[in-house]
Amino acid sequence: MSTRPEARVAAVVDAREDSPGGAGSDEESRSARKRRAITEAATTLFLRNGYQGTSMDEVAALAAVSKQTVYKNFADKEQLFSDIVLGITASAERFVEVASTMLQDTDDLEKDLRELARRYLASVLQPEVLQLRRLVIGEAARFPELGRAYYARAPERVLATLASLLQDLAGRGLLRLDDPLLAARHFAFLVLSIPLDKAMFCGEEETFTAADLERFADEGVRVFLAAYGQRES
Repeated sequence: MSTRPEARVAAVVDAREDSPGGAGSDEESRSARKRRAITEAATTLFLRNGYQGTSMDEVAALAAVSKQTVYKNFADKEQLFSDIVLGITASAERFVEVASTMLQDTDDLEKDLRELARRYLASVLQPEVLQLRRLVIGEAARFPELGRAYYARAPERVLATLASLLQDLAGRGLLRLDDPLLAARHFAFLVLSIPLDKAMFCGEEETFTAADLERFADEGVRVFLAAYGQRES
């Protein structure tokens, strides 16, 4: 059985379209399935061929839908690309929710910051997130507004949330800081910089081990608390 992304997408679409009754007979669900198939196919092609190397004809063929259906859902290739890029920022939103829950009422700051750092790494180092991030950077000159929108919804949103949480922790006497946003940036750099830099340049094939990532998380938190933690009297 083929394991190519395009074969998997087409097989899933065909199976759903052919299933009797249920969601297959519902027009709204059918439209949603087609839209999802289009975005999945376009994601595969954009990541493989880049923006310029992908055509709407190829998207339609891979999604097993007509070209008219593609344009019914997306006005043009730019809108399709934008929707895919901004859709990946949902992972940042999920991390924001996790961070707020973990740190809001913490009674063991070092332990919770370590766990948060691990989840931060897991969120940012997802292969699809990394691939789309590279693509956004590569197309930043062509789509500067999209690059700014992605930054605002993902990195900047996370940093703003971390800054607010760190400020609250300082208010509880658990941290010492004058500039919450700068502290959030320091936290992000200490945790992410080493594995993210390598992943962005070297690809997913040259990954760090789980033990490496845990060490980066723990050491990042240790250095962060050395700078911002309360001094022992």
